[in-house]
Amino acid sequence: MSELVKIGQLTPRSRNVNLVAKVVSKSPERVVASQYDQKEHRLSEVLIADETGAINLVLWDEKIDQVEEGNTIKVVNGYIKLFRGKMQLNLGRYGNLEEAEETIEEVNLENNLSETPQTFGGFGRRPQRRFRSRR
Repeated sequence: MSELVKIGQLTPRSRNVNLVAKVVSKSPERVVASQYDQKEHRLSEVLIADETGAINLVLWDEKIDQVEEGNTIKVVNGYIKLFRGKMQLNLGRYGNLEEAEETIEEVNLENNLSETPQTFGGFGRRPQRRFRSRR
C-alpha cells in the first residue's frame, strides 16, 4: 500500500488515495440507476474527516454497510472525482475500505473539500468569456 495522505492534501487530480479518517455523518441511502449496467444500485454519501479537513466519500451497495458514524476507517486506493464542480472521494472498482486500528478524536470540518467549488486545471466549469464587437 502507498503512503497515507491527509484529506487536506487532496486535489482534483488525486489518484491511488490511501487515508485514515473518522466517519462524521452518513446520508440516508437512495436508489439510483447506473449508466454503466442499467441496474439499480444503493448510494450513500459519507462525510469523513481528519485533523486537516473533510470530504464526501461516495459509497455504493455493500460498501454502505461497512461504515457507521463515529467509526475510523481506512480508504485504500480511492480517487478524487469532481461532481458538479466539487470534489468527492470514490472507491471505484479497485478501491476498498478497511477498519482502522487507530482512532481520530479531533476533526477539522471547517476545511470541507466537498463544499469548495473547483474551477482550475481544466476541471469544473469555467465562466464564459464575453466579447463586445467593435463598431
